[in-house]
Amino acid sequence: MLKALIVCATRSGETRQIGELIGEGFRIAGWEAAVKDVKHFKQPGDLDGYDAYVFGSATYHGDMMQVMKTFLFLAENANLHRKPGGAFGAFGWSGEAPYRIYDTMKHIFKMDMVDQPLRLKTSSIQEGGIKMTQDYGGKIAGKLG
Repeated sequence: MLKALIVCATRSGETRQIGELIGEGFRIAGWEAAVKDVKHFKQPGDLDGYDAYVFGSATYHGDMMQVMKTFLFLAENANLHRKPGGAFGAFGWSGEAPYRIYDTMKHIFKMDMVDQPLRLKTSSIQEGGIKMTQDYGGKIAGKLG
């Protein structure tokens, strides 16, 4: 069975909630999905064994959280080349983090990314964002059939 790894950096839990919903989208598509906190990863080998990767961070002061930046430097050595991927994030005001994560995954890691990152204003998670978020997981899953 195909497996997806969803890595979250969150301050208040909303980004983790989005990650869990993306995981549901993978499960609906028939995949396994693991949702893990970014602090779980200490070496590139910790990312081994997955078929798709989705990374997300809350936007904090116009950028992704520092712990996600550190994780991306680690992930750069994890051989994610051509793996399906996506990026996401919760935000209250500006929402730049998902774009920066997405660009790193696409241009530096050379991953096979969906067409855009998923951004959800924190209030929209319950206001119709659930299906949109599950669909995002399914869209990434669809890259491998």
